[in-house]
Amino acid sequence: MSELQLRQTPSKRGDPFPWLLRMLREPYIQLLASQVLTGVVALAANILMVRSLTPTHRGEVALMLQVVYLATQVLLLGTERSFVASYHNVSPAPAVRAYARLLAVPALLFLGGAVLYALVAPQRYTPGALIIGMLAWYALIEAAGLATRSIAIAVGRVRDFLFCRVIEAVLLLGGLVVLYVAGAAHPETWFLAYLVAGAAPTIVYLVIWLRLPVLDTDSPITAAQNRLVRREGLSLFPAALSNMAMLRVDRLVIPALASTAALGLYASVATMTELLAWPLRAYADSRLGRWRASYRDGTLQAKKIVVAAAVYVLVVVPFAAGGLYLLIEPLFGHHYAPAKVIVLPLVVAAGLYAVSRVSLGLLIAKGHGGLVSAAEITGFVVSFTAYVLLIPKIGILGAAWGSLLGYGACLIFALIASRVVKK
Repeated sequence: MSELQLRQTPSKRGDPFPWLLRMLREPYIQLLASQVLTGVVALAANILMVRSLTPTHRGEVALMLQVVYLATQVLLLGTERSFVASYHNVSPAPAVRAYARLLAVPALLFLGGAVLYALVAPQRYTPGALIIGMLAWYALIEAAGLATRSIAIAVGRVRDFLFCRVIEAVLLLGGLVVLYVAGAAHPETWFLAYLVAGAAPTIVYLVIWLRLPVLDTDSPITAAQNRLVRREGLSLFPAALSNMAMLRVDRLVIPALASTAALGLYASVATMTELLAWPLRAYADSRLGRWRASYRDGTLQAKKIVVAAAVYVLVVVPFAAGGLYLLIEPLFGHHYAPAKVIVLPLVVAAGLYAVSRVSLGLLIAKGHGGLVSAAEITGFVVSFTAYVLLIPKIGILGAAWGSLLGYGACLIFALIASRVVKK
């Protein structure tokens, strides 16, 4: 529909960049832009925090964020992909209400569990009711934010989603700059900036979408469709949870097996190296439907796609590793010099993870969701085992090698599965 509208709208005479303007209107470019924006903000936030907080306090902020990201996957139960696959040409208001019904029961159970934990958990195992409340509400906000992404794709309002992320980025950076200038040293204060920045634009756009009229030409949403979304989401939930755990469990294990100071050193580098995988991940997400259509008509060239992704990684990794190694002390300060040792393994790990996103996307296009879950679980098991064995011996370097081994195992599983599977 968006392509048809673009063809019907001629560019103005004298416009020097008609092709560029058409590309900027494409949903894929807008999704990629939102992801890149998030990455740039994460990089800036990382620099501000490491310049303001000790490694220990930086590690505490990182730990709280990782808890939220994992809890978000539990709240969504894999529905973010199944929602997009099941709903097309629907109006925003019914879509918002449909996703709200999907989130209602998990959200109530989650909040109830948070309250119960705050009341009955021994004091030595709890950060306090205030921190638990902040974690719970930010998890709900993050879940709603990911839901708006799926809704935006399904209803054709990706530009709204991009604007929402821009507002969030401005609020977050503005809040963090204020904290930096004020010399704020408490981790919970910095975490609160994330909560406020995420809540405001998400709530505003959900209200706007709910007030939009329902068009007669749009497809209706039925209860049976929502049940199908839930079932398909549950089948993808192991893959979503394993992927998130593979990405984030290192931040949870390091404080337990090393220290929060070690986590601060590790997170300062890992936050930057993760950006390498984002372009390929966005590309795979945006091309999933097209790959499935190509597979059905026999024109999907999976091998060429994977090779192209590998070439991207081989070109980018050396420059990223060298540049990051040289910039750590100038950007973060001499306290973060010990983090140099993990630059190379984390950059290579990010490259392997990026190629695995493309390989797993091709498996999804071929209808092998079970193999995708198996690959993600394999990667998680390998990485977690390596964390447990290596972190007590070599600290954050063990965490970096654990990530490399886990992402590599996931990629190898995906490549072997793609060769074995003939359909």
